[in-house]
Amino acid sequence: VNELYVDDPDKDSGGKIEVNLNISLPNLHCELVGLDIQDEMGRHEVGHIDNSMKIPLNNGDGCRFEGHFSINKVPGNFHVSTHSATAQPQNPDMTHIIHKLSFGDKLQVHNVHGAFNALEGADKLGSNPLASHDYILKIVPTVYEDMSGKQRYSYQYTVANKEYVAYSHTGRIIPAIWFRYDLSPITVKYTERRQPLYRFITSICAIIGGTFTVAGILDSCIFTASEAWKKIQLGKMQ
Repeated sequence: VNELYVDDPDKDSGGKIEVNLNISLPNLHCELVGLDIQDEMGRHEVGHIDNSMKIPLNNGDGCRFEGHFSINKVPGNFHVSTHSATAQPQNPDMTHIIHKLSFGDKLQVHNVHGAFNALEGADKLGSNPLASHDYILKIVPTVYEDMSGKQRYSYQYTVANKEYVAYSHTGRIIPAIWFRYDLSPITVKYTERRQPLYRFITSICAIIGGTFTVAGILDSCIFTASEAWKKIQLGKMQ
């Protein structure tokens, strides 16, 4: 059973949301790749490295970035760029593939379908290497409550995106892959419930009643056809 309501369901999170990001940049060296986080609460962190890992690709020419970090429950952004590198490359290549971007707990529930990893498989390898990419995310809190009453908190999200080459009066701006997010005030809640016994009994009665009704109709049709056939045969004999 699902329902919608206005609330912040995970009040014990300390106003934080856990983020899991896994992205490959096949044409950018790992020493150039960094993660920056900023939001409307004044957070501005350049080169976040906690709980993150860089894996060289293509003999060191590319990089796969995997990070697990938290964001505040206020509008903000996190972006993958060369901003934290000690030296900036002349022609950074921001073409990429997103393997995973998810928020909160992972819900491994077969009967719940949602956009928990909406950017999975996003392929921008054919884009302009010097282009920036903006992913605009609307994050929707999601609660799953099983039959024991245990709740798990996750987040779905919708996404829109654009790519562009940005310039200022000083020249071209360093490209980046931006994930700009805002939170929806609407919470989606899925509650797991066992079907009540009376509904099972009602269904059985409906099946039995339907079977008898159909059997009665068939019996009536066969009887009518049999009587008609007898009358036809008597008519022929006379």
